[in-house]
Amino acid sequence: MADGKLLVLGLESSCDDTAAAVLRVSTETDTEILSSVVSGQTDLHKDFGGVVPEIAARAHAEMLDLCVEQALDQACVNLEDVDLIGVTSGPGLIGGVLSGVMSAKAIAMGAQKPLVGVNHLAGHALTPRMTDAIEYPYLMLVISGGHCQFLIVKGTNQFVRLGGTIDDAPGEAFDKTARLLGLPQPGGPSIDATARDGDPTKFTLPRPLLDREGCDMSFSGLKTAVLRVRDEIVRYKGGLHQSDVNDIASSFQRAISDVLVEKTRRAIVEYFKLLPQTPTFTVAGGVAANSEIRAKLQDLCADHSIAFNAPPLKYCTDNAAMIAYAAAEIYMNDLVDPTHLVARPRWPLDQSKRPLIGHGKKGAKA
Repeated sequence: MADGKLLVLGLESSCDDTAAAVLRVSTETDTEILSSVVSGQTDLHKDFGGVVPEIAARAHAEMLDLCVEQALDQACVNLEDVDLIGVTSGPGLIGGVLSGVMSAKAIAMGAQKPLVGVNHLAGHALTPRMTDAIEYPYLMLVISGGHCQFLIVKGTNQFVRLGGTIDDAPGEAFDKTARLLGLPQPGGPSIDATARDGDPTKFTLPRPLLDREGCDMSFSGLKTAVLRVRDEIVRYKGGLHQSDVNDIASSFQRAISDVLVEKTRRAIVEYFKLLPQTPTFTVAGGVAANSEIRAKLQDLCADHSIAFNAPPLKYCTDNAAMIAYAAAEIYMNDLVDPTHLVARPRWPLDQSKRPLIGHGKKGAKA
């Protein structure tokens, strides 16, 4: 580590994006992203209506070394210059996570560099510190294809979960609804674009769990309601017209945003009990790019006099820069735990809380 700055190589392969990045991080929260390479797999999975774990794992194994090479080249550094290697070691699709962990272990062993395993959700949760040097504590909504949680981020390894989805994540609901409507994947951008030409009040769709206290959410029933509306229209009209698709998409998106806004309002109330000096709400994950959801969350924060933060989209979705940054914070704060450096399909951030989606043979799901 030269001049108090840590040069970090990060690897990410938890789902369907193979990524590598190089960051220069200092103890003064001054972070320089030297490179961030992401190799997507959309074309590999598009004919299957979703991510196929076996195909994803094979693609990761083929692309990880290439992404690392590109990241080092773009950063104009050699592996010998790197001080630390960070890798996503869970949660995620186990084949992809295992590919990343084994690659990182091989690189670290060959180059004789220290290695830190990073919780993928911690990567998202610490992203605002990487991009905007947000001070602890802050309120975080991680909202993506596989996760949806409200977290109070109190420190590098201090996360308090206020609530989350008890079934489908919003991104998953967007993908499945897009398939129901014959829209291309990924579903989030397709629904967002289609909804702009629709009437959000055309169909009455449920707002699950709004009648229950707390910040937990549910989206599987909403997806089922969309299926029923679609089938009813098909029976009545003999098919779906474009205007029907627009209206369903718009009504679905409004229902999602209404749930998220109300649950966020409740989370803000809990967050304010900590009396933060610089109250900040931040959101990350692919669904954070949705125009209606983003606008409504911004308005909500303005109403509560709380700063709204959303990292640039390329750092909201899966990337290795966030993993490298999280690894640097963990390492600089002497929080490295060797037992965490195993491939984990499940790895809740707040392990003091009861699992949101139950407990299986592989551990707590969320």
